[in-house]
Amino acid sequence: MVRWFRDPTGRFHERPHYEAKEIDNECEGIVVRFLTKLHGRVSYPVATDDLEKLIETKAHDLDMYADLLADDADVEGVTRFRRSRKPSVEISQSLSEAENRKNRLRTTLTHEFGHVHFHDSLFQMKFSSADLFAKPNDERIVCKRDRMIDAPVVDWMEWQACYASGAFLMPKSAVVQMVEEFRRENNLAGEIAVGHELSALLMGRVKERFDVSGDASRVRLIKLGFLTTGRSQEKLF
Repeated sequence: MVRWFRDPTGRFHERPHYEAKEIDNECEGIVVRFLTKLHGRVSYPVATDDLEKLIETKAHDLDMYADLLADDADVEGVTRFRRSRKPSVEISQSLSEAENRKNRLRTTLTHEFGHVHFHDSLFQMKFSSADLFAKPNDERIVCKRDRMIDAPVVDWMEWQACYASGAFLMPKSAVVQMVEEFRRENNLAGEIAVGHELSALLMGRVKERFDVSGDASRVRLIKLGFLTTGRSQEKLF
């Protein structure tokens, strides 16, 4: 259940706090229901075209070829919130047109959808509580390349969107099943240290299964507690 705390950034009077498991459950439920309705089944990876369709279910519009250079050269996604209207999502043209950046595009799409799903109601409350003529009726979240996959917790809005991005692309139950199979194959229990040869193998499997980057697979496995920066577990046998 979402809890509310004072927003130290000053952007809102209060901010929502979600436990990681709450975001995992919410995102997986959305993906499973959407794929089941669209295809009659659930399979991974989620196709990029399906990610675009998913955004369009909750966004007013999706611009896959936006010119975001005016914001900054490293801005790859923007979500615009408007009073009494669904959000709009803009993806950098340079990202959409780059064949070698497919994984980055998928991460950006799901990151922006995280903002759409988890933050639109927050902005609507802000708009409705403000003086109609004293406050702007729209606001933008500008998302840069270095904050798409892993943002610090203090940047709570970006952290939530980052976590949601991983949860949409790599739903927890599917990752858990994959890790359990990997552990059985390698006689392992507990965490695996980042840098261990087995961690590279596990990240590679996640990367291939869910069509994500190596960085995205590493961050997701760390956040779910399957990889650690500490010492790896010994083999069971």
